[in-house]
Amino acid sequence: MRVLVAGDHFVTPELVIRALDDDADVTTLMSAWPYEPYGPVAEVDEASGDEDELIAALDGVEVAVTQMAPFTDRVLAAADALRLVVCTRGGPVNVNVAAATKRGVVVCATPGRNAVAAAEHTIALLLAALRRIPDVHPTVRAGEWRSDLYALDAAGHELSGSTVGLVGYGEIGARVARILRAFDAEVLVYDPYAEQGPGFVTDVDELFARSSVVSLHARLTPETRTLVDAARLARMPRGGVLVNTARGGLVDYDAVVDALESGQLGAAAFDVFATEPPAPTDRLLTASNVVLTPHLAGATVQTARRAAEQAAAAVRAYARGDRPAAVVNPEAYETVGH
Repeated sequence: MRVLVAGDHFVTPELVIRALDDDADVTTLMSAWPYEPYGPVAEVDEASGDEDELIAALDGVEVAVTQMAPFTDRVLAAADALRLVVCTRGGPVNVNVAAATKRGVVVCATPGRNAVAAAEHTIALLLAALRRIPDVHPTVRAGEWRSDLYALDAAGHELSGSTVGLVGYGEIGARVARILRAFDAEVLVYDPYAEQGPGFVTDVDELFARSSVVSLHARLTPETRTLVDAARLARMPRGGVLVNTARGGLVDYDAVVDALESGQLGAAAFDVFATEPPAPTDRLLTASNVVLTPHLAGATVQTARRAAEQAAAAVRAYARGDRPAAVVNPEAYETVGH
């Protein structure tokens, strides 16, 4: 069984090879990501690499492991021997799953590989926003000593005793909730697709109305696009905080800036944006009381290692004739004949 590891400078080929069996027949292909940004390639999104180069590398390959390589309809049509693609991401957005299914190619993902990292980054952003750390850090470096920030109307807020609303309760949202409870925060949750439990509400508007902090952990769907708009921000207690480490499309960012300027929002923290990177004219870049990071919530050494290990486990399962974890097109799995 020939295996292609199409890696990059995050989930490197070496990480995957070390996680695979020693006797695997492995060839490698290297993408320039993240030193060069990903983007659309033909009909797939968030991809990195060249279709022709990938087609050449897939000659005679039965199994491919990748994070960003563009598995387009054209690539899949040319890969006659291919039977399994393992994408080391939560979802295979760089794989044309419909085209893979039509050709009997099983597609797997590695959900949860960045749950720890994304949850911890969420808490870091939240605390930084509540205490306005990014605003004061450069002042100390510049030789200033802002003791005036002890003034009551300038002081930050504590997480303990706050009510934090989580929109989405997958692996990341559930982990964030556990961390928040350790800070003695009250946690509310809105997720109609999760098993309901203590703190869950059935109306997202109720969550916004009761939460001084809202953190987003939902998938981007037609139903959730611009879920956070001017009307929902207006429902929050004045001076609230919004955090988004999920998907930029969940938020109307112009409405966020308006709410920051009016004082309806006291602070906001974002790792994801409507357009990535934001345009130089994006109002967020000059807004006050905003913490911004460049889609790095999942960027830890442990995330990369975990992704490689999960991918290797899927390859080993396939080689044994077992069903791999996280198959996204089960109908193709049946076609393969396992």
